[in-house]
Amino acid sequence: MSDKLSQTELLAREFLEHARKLNTGIDAIRVLKARAYRIGEASVLIRAASGGGRRYFFGLNYIHAEEIANLDNPFVAFICGSVQKTIIIPAQILIGHLPQISHDRNGEYKINIDANLNIVLSGRGNRLDCSGFINAWELLSNPPKIIGERNSAEESYHSVLQGRLLELGNIRGYQTFCPNKSKKFNGTPLGNIATLKTCPQLQFSDYDVLRQIDVLWFREKGKNMLPECAFEVELSTGTWSGVGRMATLLDYVSTKLFVVSNESRRYEQVMHSFADFKARYRFIPTEDLGDLYAAELSLRELRLKLDL
Repeated sequence: MSDKLSQTELLAREFLEHARKLNTGIDAIRVLKARAYRIGEASVLIRAASGGGRRYFFGLNYIHAEEIANLDNPFVAFICGSVQKTIIIPAQILIGHLPQISHDRNGEYKINIDANLNIVLSGRGNRLDCSGFINAWELLSNPPKIIGERNSAEESYHSVLQGRLLELGNIRGYQTFCPNKSKKFNGTPLGNIATLKTCPQLQFSDYDVLRQIDVLWFREKGKNMLPECAFEVELSTGTWSGVGRMATLLDYVSTKLFVVSNESRRYEQVMHSFADFKARYRFIPTEDLGDLYAAELSLRELRLKLDL
């Protein structure tokens, strides 16, 4: 079977075999679509380049980089032609330097690593010094201690999706609300990204249920707040309580109700129990939300660049 694998896939497998020698557990982070693994206490996104010599080239999607950076103890591993030439860099450091790396309209960054295993940045001779991260396997076996609450990959990804929904609503000019104020997205509490600190009360909705919905977008009309969109993020294969929570908005016929999930089959099963109201709900795959978010960021960047 191995002869059917690409060279980059073989390098990734060699990386995992080497990581197993650290005597730490290795598990795929299945909630993410990227090649990401939990290695001991670290979360690692693996990128591999088989060619090289003087240069190694990697494509890195911003969405994938952002997702791994929001997990506990996040790293990105760049395998430069050989596992013996691997850069293991903290994801936040890499994210902080992405503005100095070229990318296309789809948010795909062109990571260029030179013969000295330093990341090439914009500007003549400008490099991100990676000497301290070359074959730094000890960073995976002994990552920094986490201060405060620890989160599972699913919990962190849930916060990422909530953060993206809040950002999208803000970009589009809505007033936004999220009940999970202390959870973070890109280092910022969700409560600081939402424009509303408290959930507006609505005449035809149960307030105690309404204020527990994952993300709400409101449209201002005079002194009133009208619910434009409601979102529930469902990553678990268990009971989807969010679908029931959004039912409190069914009397608002113009309000759009969205379920964001990577489980389309489970969505259909749950909707079967809500057959009378199924037409009111819409399904958004998590990947499509990521694509929309990346496109909105790219469009905002272009508008700012053109001042238009």
